[in-house]
Amino acid sequence: MKKDDRRLRIGVLGCGPISQFAHFDACRKARNAELYAICDRAEDLVQRMAAVHQPAKTYGDFAQMLADPRVDAVIVAVADQFHVPLCKQAIIAGKPVLVEKPLGVSVEECDQLAALVKQTGKLLQIGNMKRFDPGIAYAHQFIREEMGQMLALKAWYCDSTYRYTMTDNLQPIPVASANVHRPAGNPKADKRRYFMLTHGSHLLDTARFLGGDIAAVRARLVEKFGAYCWFIDVEYADGSIGSLDLTIAVRMDFHEGFQIYGEHGSVIGKTYLPWFFKSSDVECFSTKDGKYHRPLGEDAHFYKLQVEAFADSILCGKLVRGATAEDGAAALRAMVAVARSVETGQRIALADATGAV
Repeated sequence: MKKDDRRLRIGVLGCGPISQFAHFDACRKARNAELYAICDRAEDLVQRMAAVHQPAKTYGDFAQMLADPRVDAVIVAVADQFHVPLCKQAIIAGKPVLVEKPLGVSVEECDQLAALVKQTGKLLQIGNMKRFDPGIAYAHQFIREEMGQMLALKAWYCDSTYRYTMTDNLQPIPVASANVHRPAGNPKADKRRYFMLTHGSHLLDTARFLGGDIAAVRARLVEKFGAYCWFIDVEYADGSIGSLDLTIAVRMDFHEGFQIYGEHGSVIGKTYLPWFFKSSDVECFSTKDGKYHRPLGEDAHFYKLQVEAFADSILCGKLVRGATAEDGAAALRAMVAVARSVETGQRIALADATGAV
């Protein structure tokens, strides 16, 4: 594993499951980054993670990590409810941020953070790692460069009843602590809200990444036998239409993908459970040569690739490839619009969406 001579020194806030499963490893494997520091209020968890990953520094206080001049940037990997205040703290301290999705939990706080990012000029990237799936990235490029105008997009994200059997086999056993800092109440108690923020954030970001800005939605929700199914009609800003399916959980394999119809071609994609680190199977048909095109054999460690893109943006001034603060705010606004449409049965323009999911 060859490393670049110049590397971004990253401090990771949060030693919970997503850092253990993804961010620590991604920072260590990224060619242009290093895991310089880790931080968590749970001292026992910090010590155990430090023994495994061996960062140069450990911290129990985020402000102290931000004050370290050798920390070039931070990853915020804590509960959703803490994202915005901690990102603000980092941006004000002058540190670029890669924050786990979703950006926040309300339209207003996301808009405020996006405004702060714009005002300061500091980089904030959202951890929508599916944008770094080589298949999805290839589809995005084809759509932008060759497909012409989009007619329609269909996308689905259907979690599986067998998901945790698979992830338990794929992921390391997480290390827990009784001293972790949690949000007030139980964020998982409201299943509608929890599933939308956790899974809907992926679906809606992919729908925006491939299809463009969303203008309005009309959504229906059915709850039966412990399952939740949202069907969402989408109006795109360019006049295209879309149909989204978010189902938690289907009685079948993990089921995610998309179909896109355009002026000069079409795209079909099948996406796998992310912890397989397997590129989506994508076929792009072009009327230009009458052939299907697809990528094969690409590196598909999405979390590593998003860290590398984050580091390239900071170290080399390259174009930001990940989701921006504006993308994060727009995705949250779309999630809120879906929730309001389910409640009212009405079409909801994203411009009118306010409040929380």
